[in-house]
Amino acid sequence: MIDELLEDARDRMAKSVESIRHEFGSVRTGRASPALLDRIMVDYYGAITPLKQLATISAPEPRLLTVQPYDKSSIKAIERAIMESDVGLTPSNDGNLIRLGIQELTEERRKQLVKVVRHIAEEGRVAIRNIRRDVMHDLRELKEAGESGEDEEKRAEVGLQKVTDARIAELDELLKHKEAEILEV
Repeated sequence: MIDELLEDARDRMAKSVESIRHEFGSVRTGRASPALLDRIMVDYYGAITPLKQLATISAPEPRLLTVQPYDKSSIKAIERAIMESDVGLTPSNDGNLIRLGIQELTEERRKQLVKVVRHIAEEGRVAIRNIRRDVMHDLRELKEAGESGEDEEKRAEVGLQKVTDARIAELDELLKHKEAEILEV
């Protein structure tokens, strides 16, 4: 039972780190990345649909993204969704393709993005600590119910803390790389 709890904690913590890695991908840096448009949802004939299901997104140049809709009639809806989103890009379309030029980030904007990334990382740390707290609670309940001994509980808590520390260190490493990427001129 204790091993199952620890394995569950490992899996959930790994998913938290992966989720934060994905969030970091959607934060804009100085270069073009199709992941910038991952959060954009388009009103496509009354259905809210992710942009990546309606178009091919590519980065042919370091400062340019292109969006090629599968259905040419959806180009206006896609353009509107990009304009209304928080990515800060202005689309231009030629009837077949939407081009998104990515400007150089200002120093002030870079500092704002670093704050955003640090906030995302802190949310990840909190999620990992919450998982640890929940599993610690379950371990105590097992001990109180007489299903495990005090020594087993202590060993499990030490193992859980090692997993927690490793995942938080992994998150901090991701944060360090993302900050460096944002601040790179």
